[in-house]
Amino acid sequence: MSDYGTYGGSDEEYASIKKCNALLESDADNFENWEGLIKACETFEGGLNRNSSPQALACFRDAYDRFLFKFPLLFGYWKKYADLEFNIAGPESAQMVYERGCASITHSVDLWTDYCSFTMETTHDPRIVRELFERGSSFVGLDFLAHPFWDKYIEYEERQDAQDRVFAIHARIIRIPMHQYARYYERFRGLIHSQPLAAAIDQDTLSRFQSEVAAEGGSARPELEIERDIRAKIDTMYYEVFTLTQNEVTKRWTYESEIKRPYFHVTELEQSQLVNWRKYLDFEESEGDFQRIVCLYERCLVTCAFYDEFWFRYARWMTAQGNKDEDARNIYIRASTMFVPLSRPGIRMQWAYFEESTGRVDVALDIHASILIQLPSCLEVIVSWANVQRRQNGVEAACQVFKDQLDSPNLDLYTKGAVVGEWANLLRNSQGSAEEIRGIFTKNVQQYSDSRIFWDRWFNFELDQSGSDQSKNMKHIFDEMRSKSSLSLATKKELAQIYMSYLVQQGGKDAMKLFIQVDREMFGPASVSFKASSNPKQNGSSAELDEASRLKAETRYLAFYEAQGEPAADAQGQVDFN
Repeated sequence: MSDYGTYGGSDEEYASIKKCNALLESDADNFENWEGLIKACETFEGGLNRNSSPQALACFRDAYDRFLFKFPLLFGYWKKYADLEFNIAGPESAQMVYERGCASITHSVDLWTDYCSFTMETTHDPRIVRELFERGSSFVGLDFLAHPFWDKYIEYEERQDAQDRVFAIHARIIRIPMHQYARYYERFRGLIHSQPLAAAIDQDTLSRFQSEVAAEGGSARPELEIERDIRAKIDTMYYEVFTLTQNEVTKRWTYESEIKRPYFHVTELEQSQLVNWRKYLDFEESEGDFQRIVCLYERCLVTCAFYDEFWFRYARWMTAQGNKDEDARNIYIRASTMFVPLSRPGIRMQWAYFEESTGRVDVALDIHASILIQLPSCLEVIVSWANVQRRQNGVEAACQVFKDQLDSPNLDLYTKGAVVGEWANLLRNSQGSAEEIRGIFTKNVQQYSDSRIFWDRWFNFELDQSGSDQSKNMKHIFDEMRSKSSLSLATKKELAQIYMSYLVQQGGKDAMKLFIQVDREMFGPASVSFKASSNPKQNGSSAELDEASRLKAETRYLAFYEAQGEPAADAQGQVDFN
């Protein structure tokens, strides 16, 4: 962050900027705080202009750069930034801002229209202007609401008195399903009659129409009559194009009319909006036009940028298209580095799995490591990282991940207990020695007895074993859990049910004696329960955990792919980003 203490404004102005930055340091996600900073910088020294001090300009640019790095989809602020740069430093600086903006929000009709309009007014080379319009059309030309962009393109060519280009643009537009398709067709009908036949249609079609007219009326007819009949066929052909476009517009109208917020904002969307986007994407995918599908996904991800379900969906669809690894990679990168917060690491882990699937194992490992820099106690990522190592480098490499995490000062006691359980579970799944695995549990039980996952994994390990010692080992785990752990009674009851299920399904002749005893002591009234007869100091357990510690100790995790499900069909109201 810049040193705002060096700026040359008044003390009051400096205090305002300092206050805004202090608010952002405490809450960088608060949009109103960012708006306050932008306003304070814009009004610094009475308003920005060419004569503003270098300090004021540095303040303004730093604020806009940080703001638009945080919220790159706010096309209006890119336009505002470019306008200010134009007034301060001239067209080249403004152009750089527009380029950055269009790279950040590639499918913004408004921003491309503004950029092209700006270039029309500041550039006298038609080649440069036309190249920019064509670049823009490749991104936003198929948008259902692209009419402002196409209107600006037509306006430019009319200024250049390039009627042939005006006609060619209309000939492109009438084939695009857009909100104002009929207006362009009506204009096109007027233009086509002023075009020579050779310019109105391609040569092959013209030759075919000439042959048909000659066959229908003979060759001795006046030239004007022949041309009239050919133009009638041309009109019919383009009317069929119009009808086809009209049908395509009608198909999409249901979905388009339901889009209430076609732009980005930091507030949540209504459930009905997400449902509409899902249905619209389903429809467009069923139509099978790659460019139109990409265009719709990009529109959707402006509005729904903070909903990772659409990033997952876009990447999955892209990987199914064949030879699109780089496109899919860019989707993951955008989602992971710009929009989906690190507190929801699923999309980043999916990216890591994608990279592993393409042979870029080092990248996959680096992604895991980078997540753990910010979320050092995220068990899901630790386990996933270990399994990448197991798949690619063997069990020893995977075990080393767990050992390194146990040595890390960044992990709390409860996460380390879960790590021990997952380490043993990995060995169990890899056909490791039963004695080695059992030794991991018994060696660590005293230190990590307050981790639910530790006990889950120990119970599951012994359930997989066979032999005469299984019953004794299961009872030992139950007794250890009940006496040494400070987990809540509710959690102990759930763990006890694992043992009770074992007694019912795998126990011997006397198993029901133990079952009745466990049932009485864990689920009976207070007068006969284990808790009533227990003394923490005597049985070795520690005092009850506080609420924050209890949540860490008892939380069970699901891998991101296990937590995914169908959205509730009857849900109402706003949908939380999480």
